[in-house]
Amino acid sequence: MENKENLKEYMLKEIEIIQDIIKRIAFNSFMIKGWAITLVVVSLLLKGTEKYQILIAFIPLLVFWFLDAYFLCQERMYRKLYEWVINNRLKTEEYLFDMNAYRFKDKVQSILRIMFSITLGWFYGSIAVLIIIYALLLLITKGGG
Repeated sequence: MENKENLKEYMLKEIEIIQDIIKRIAFNSFMIKGWAITLVVVSLLLKGTEKYQILIAFIPLLVFWFLDAYFLCQERMYRKLYEWVINNRLKTEEYLFDMNAYRFKDKVQSILRIMFSITLGWFYGSIAVLIIIYALLLLITKGGG
């Protein structure tokens, strides 16, 4: 009985730690989206040759898109860890306070698949489309005027 109570306390503490990790990862993802939009806009506002300006705008877009997918992959692994703790902690002391979520790497999608998931694909894809529309508008105004 004493061991069950200890395991229950450990489980609650582990759940709290994992939830804090997931919150930090989600906040990082939120900040990445803000920085991506900011740096894309700043790169489009830089003075220079328009064709390079457009290409430079894609650099922060792709970098932050990958970084956001990486954090989403991490979050999904920690959610698997959370599920494992909920389902197994009262049965075993195995992996006690082990916050290494990489053991669940095979149970989540790859970073590349996550990049093109519905949520990230629509968000960053729409920014890419807007950059392309901006580039086309520049070509039309330069060519027509």
